[in-house]
Amino acid sequence: MASSTSLFFLCPLAIHFLVLTAQSQPEMVYKDCLPDKGNYSINSTYQANLKQLLTSIYTNTEINNGFYNFSHGQDPDVVKSIALCRPDITPQACRDCIKNASDSLLVLCPTSKEAIGGQDDCMVRYSYRDIFRLNEGRGPYFFVHSKNNVPEPNISGFNQSRMTLLDSLRDRAAAGDSRYKFDYNQTLDPNFQTIYALVQCTPDLTESECRDCLHFASGLIPECCEFNTGGRVITPSCNFRYETDRFYSLENMPSAQSPPPPPPPPGKSRIVIIVIVTVAVSTIVAICVFIFLRARNKKKEFKRIEAMNKKEEFNGIVDSEIEDAESLQFDFGTVRTATNDFSEENKLGQGGFGAVYKGELPNGQHIAVKRLSKESKQGQLEFKNEVLLVAKLQHKNLVRLLGFCLERKERLLIYEFVPNSSLDHFIFDPTKRTHLDWERRYKIIVGIARGLLYLHEDSRLRIIHRDLKASNVLLDEEMNPKISDFGMARLFEVDQTQEETSRIVGTFGYMAPEYIHHGRFSVKSDVFSFGVLVLEIASGQKISGAGIGEEEENLLTYSWKNWNEGTALNLIDPTMRVAPRSEMMRSIHIGLLCVQEHEANRPTMAQVVTLLGSYSITLPVPSKPAFFMHSALRTEASLSTNERSNEDVQQSRNEVSTSELYPR
Repeated sequence: MASSTSLFFLCPLAIHFLVLTAQSQPEMVYKDCLPDKGNYSINSTYQANLKQLLTSIYTNTEINNGFYNFSHGQDPDVVKSIALCRPDITPQACRDCIKNASDSLLVLCPTSKEAIGGQDDCMVRYSYRDIFRLNEGRGPYFFVHSKNNVPEPNISGFNQSRMTLLDSLRDRAAAGDSRYKFDYNQTLDPNFQTIYALVQCTPDLTESECRDCLHFASGLIPECCEFNTGGRVITPSCNFRYETDRFYSLENMPSAQSPPPPPPPPGKSRIVIIVIVTVAVSTIVAICVFIFLRARNKKKEFKRIEAMNKKEEFNGIVDSEIEDAESLQFDFGTVRTATNDFSEENKLGQGGFGAVYKGELPNGQHIAVKRLSKESKQGQLEFKNEVLLVAKLQHKNLVRLLGFCLERKERLLIYEFVPNSSLDHFIFDPTKRTHLDWERRYKIIVGIARGLLYLHEDSRLRIIHRDLKASNVLLDEEMNPKISDFGMARLFEVDQTQEETSRIVGTFGYMAPEYIHHGRFSVKSDVFSFGVLVLEIASGQKISGAGIGEEEENLLTYSWKNWNEGTALNLIDPTMRVAPRSEMMRSIHIGLLCVQEHEANRPTMAQVVTLLGSYSITLPVPSKPAFFMHSALRTEASLSTNERSNEDVQQSRNEVSTSELYPR
């Protein structure tokens, strides 16, 4: 069995991150208590039926094909269960695994009416509803990948060989009978790396259901393990696993499935060796030629990176658009000279993906250069995301990308220089905030709203920013706002309204509740972030800062409380001595409309821009905002969010989801 460190996470109903090793085999490697399915009472009939049912599974002496389904009790307390073992383990090992998994589920999900979980060799699930002969391959699902990455030059060939192998196994597994629906095999990638794989469905599925389940699971590879030498996707109805080391036992594998291809006959072994050596030498020569050509033309580096995963990551981008992006390429020497060799004196700030430097081009134009970290894999994804996305955006309230630079491991993004830094340096600074009177703050609010409206409705690509916050709004010399940092942006089809993701990215306090809890995001997620930003601008208080008022409430709670009590002016930043109260009250009102708990109740950005520009429209009464800043939820959500910068109290996930590009 592989002993590499692995990362498991559950989606879309919840997000869990666990670091496990082979030594922790008795522990559950994945589980979901499915709290939305209801709970049973302690010492209830349902609990007694559940315990009896799970006991009957692992004491059953007839488990000889790794699959078990049974029910116990009468409605409304009937419990139904399914267990599935990996096909290559012995019946006794299967029973032991089911026992350990069942006992763990009862401890980890003490009152859940439905739960699913498993160890390395088996899966157990139970429910109050019918789950037998039901294809539930689309969720909840779990990911696991090895800690080792495929070397960059080999990724394309490895991916193609892996997908060809999984596709062939999928059809053969689906054609299995009511005892077994699995298959296994191995293949060689172009670099003579052996890939072993095993796919499996619960045998209660039909042939088409098994095929569909495995097809959906293999489509999750870009999210799970695209660059890894080993990975798994596990769903309630099917699963697959691949490794570069053989992880299954041929000795215990049932004979119902086709074995791996036999070795070549002895008489042909010399021919095989000659062929392999010839191919290996040819491959080495080809690699040397490739390296030489790449050194002569550094622009080919960009094409190589783009070609690695163009199909999965940039669905819909054509070659001409990539060439358009290349036309923006800067010479590395020019950028290094412009920034005085990236000197500390020119450093503007440090973020999770690298540092930002000020520079001056030979023509006198000032620039801001984002130098992405050389060690960050996410930085490479962000680089491609921003180059292919931001280069297409043209709006006065969006920061403008001037170009990029690729030279060996250096990845640079060159932006227009915005002299007044970011909004958070003003509204949260006791001294600088005094320079922002209400007229300027209102101008900033309107500018941000218009920039978001362009992203959502008016650009050729519908874009969800997903990380709108005060530090991502830059201010030019006239204090006009410019939305920046599109590394976490997501693109939608023109008629698409929402999407779900297993990767939660963003900053706490600004993220909408449906995004945190369910991974569901839409244009209304950005509207929520905008509402938080409006309340911050009006009050000068951080959403993630210390509590406000005598009861030390968070900003949303404090705003809602004062609104209901008719004391909304308590929210206004006291440094603004003279300001039109009606306009400030209307802005607070709009901010509260944007942070309502249910996304359907929030206005669109088109409606927000209209409301900000017209005082003749009566505003609806807001419902309560989403109070998700309680300490319990902060702890839970922190399991799925990494610190983006040690200098920033706000937490942003240092990861970028793959963006799909669609024409409008």
